[in-house]
Amino acid sequence: MSRIGRAPIAIPAGVEIKVEDNNVVTVKGPKGTLTQKFNPNMAIAVEGAEARVTRPNDAKENRALHGLTRTLLNNMVVGVTEGYKKELDVNGVGYRVAKEGNKLVMNLGYSHQVTMEEIEGITIEVPGPNKIIINGCDKQIVGQFAAEVREKRPPEPYKGKGIKYVDEVIRRKAGKTGAKK
Repeated sequence: MSRIGRAPIAIPAGVEIKVEDNNVVTVKGPKGTLTQKFNPNMAIAVEGAEARVTRPNDAKENRALHGLTRTLLNNMVVGVTEGYKKELDVNGVGYRVAKEGNKLVMNLGYSHQVTMEEIEGITIEVPGPNKIIINGCDKQIVGQFAAEVREKRPPEPYKGKGIKYVDEVIRRKAGKTGAKK
């Protein structure tokens, strides 16, 4: 049996989980509300202060969905209680970021400024000219938006310029060796 899928999900105080027909699960908490539809083969049961996911049989598809369903449901619970955060660093001479209203304005060495609109479900913070913090309760939306911001100028291996995650390590390459005599 799946070791991940078998583990119960602890429901903290202030979090409410509702399982409706067709396995539509709604999780309400202090940071917001998340709704997701899960595979109808998985049985989601809420008992007191914990939720459990069970599967009908050991078919290959059901084994794969068991751990996935449990993890997605746990991510929803963590999202509405603690939330998710991605931090990005901007490295490069003249590279700067600023927040104007609900827009992220970035100077990334192009002939124009790159602007990105804050989407529903996330908040953007710019504590300094070279740091971006993206917060939200939906792990998938936060990660996707962070990836889209990083995509505007991915880090390059020669000088390390670009937008990178704080915990990301850029493997550096040696540049050209000088002219031979």
